[in-house]
Amino acid sequence: MDLTGARWRKSSRSSGNGGNCVEVADNLPGVVGVRDSKDPAGPALTFPPTAWRTFVARAAGRR
Repeated sequence: MDLTGARWRKSSRSSGNGGNCVEVADNLPGVVGVRDSKDPAGPALTFPPTAWRTFVARAAGRR
């Protein structure tokens, strides 16, 4: 999957001290990218937008 045009943003739960952070790119059609902010050139996971929304809702305790 080509994520060249992805606009990455850090999790709102990330601290500014370089801890364990994820970055999300949700500007691409049909896919949401997720990567480790400490390794931006490393691998990224991709999910369909509906799967990502379900994950975020359940992680936040919503159903």
